[in-house]
Amino acid sequence: MNMFKFNFKYFALTILLFITEVLIALYMHDAFIRPYGGDVLVGILIYCFVKSFLNTPIVPTALIVLVFCYAIEILQYFHYVELLGLQNSKLARIVLGTGFSWIDLLCYTAGMFVVLLLERIGHSVEQF
Repeated sequence: MNMFKFNFKYFALTILLFITEVLIALYMHDAFIRPYGGDVLVGILIYCFVKSFLNTPIVPTALIVLVFCYAIEILQYFHYVELLGLQNSKLARIVLGTGFSWIDLLCYTAGMFVVLLLERIGHSVEQF
C-alpha cells in the first residue's frame, strides 16, 4: 500500500468544508452554529485534508486528527498565539484560536464520530 496518494474526493471535501468554515466565520453570528458547528466541522476538515494526501487507515487517522485538535485547544489555554508573537494578527487569532473551551474538545470529538459514521456508511455503500 502506497501511503502517499492524492485523493480527489477528500480534497474536494476539504475545499467545500473550508469554504463552509469561512462562510460561518463571516456570516453566522448565532449562538449555536458558529460556536459549536464550526468546531465540529474543523475536525472533519482537517481529517479530509490529511486523507487528501495520505492513504492511511480511517480509525488511526481520525484519532491522530482528534489528538491534534485537542493539542491546539490545550495550547490555547496557554495563550500560545501571544507566545508566538501573533496577537496582533487577526488571521492567526482566527485560525489558531485564542480561548480554551472544554466544549470545543467535545465538538472535536463529535466531529470525529461523524467522520467514523460517514466512513462506515461510505464503505457499506461501496460494497454493493
